Amino acid sequence: MQNLKIGLLQFDQAWENKSQNFERIRQLIQGGKEIDLLLLPEMFHTSFTMNAGLSESMENSSGIAFLKTISSAFDCAIYTSLIISENSKTYNRGVFIKPCGKIDLYDKRKTFGLAGEDKVYTSGETQMIIDYKNWKINLQICYDLRFPELVANRIEKNGSPLYDIILYIANWPEKRSTHWSTLLKARAIENQAYVLACNRVGTDANNLSYSGDSCIIDALGSVLASSTKEGLIEFKIKKEQLNKTRKNLPFLKDK
Repeated sequence: MQNLKIGLLQFDQAWENKSQNFERIRQLIQGGKEIDLLLLPEMFHTSFTMNAGLSESMENSSGIAFLKTISSAFDCAIYTSLIISENSKTYNRGVFIKPCGKIDLYDKRKTFGLAGEDKVYTSGETQMIIDYKNWKINLQICYDLRFPELVANRIEKNGSPLYDIILYIANWPEKRSTHWSTLLKARAIENQAYVLACNRVGTDANNLSYSGDSCIIDALGSVLASSTKEGLIEFKIKKEQLNKTRKNLPFLKDK
């Protein structure tokens, strides 16, 4: 069965400095081993800012061009988000980029009202579940984590769960780190899925501190890998183990 080699790149994002973030990412991934899927924090090349003036179009995005270059060079898929303007609207847009260059898009559905994100960015309206290396992956962004209905898993007519993995990319402050770790475990347990979560570290221009706590959690809620330090977290997740958990505890069929 297909296992998946995961990389979570937890780093101290430079505030609204795209070129500096590009360079830091290059430095931190150079020592990485072979990876199938790399996650970067939310708004990877600007940090979590309400400055919509930093937005890019899909057709002329330095951020997407950079991600495609890294994806191709390391032969891995990448998931992160960036500020995109389209049809007179601006989005906190998740992009899942495959080594072949294909991009799947997910617009953050729950914009963070406490920071005024809902006043600047348009909320997405649809979920995005993609297929990658025989895994079904549900794309999410930061504040989405607080809303379990967005990722309600179920058994489909073919007898298989809707998805196998939930991805969360975030700028989630340290002062609410207990919420972060608790909710991530809950999403894994209730949906019998792996949860892969990539946050940032450091302090942003709003003087908010971030402890990272990027992690990989299995379908039983066990933390398989985690860190509070800047750097690349690497771990291999196993489809066989996920299938075993679902077989021994067939809770999804009762939803």
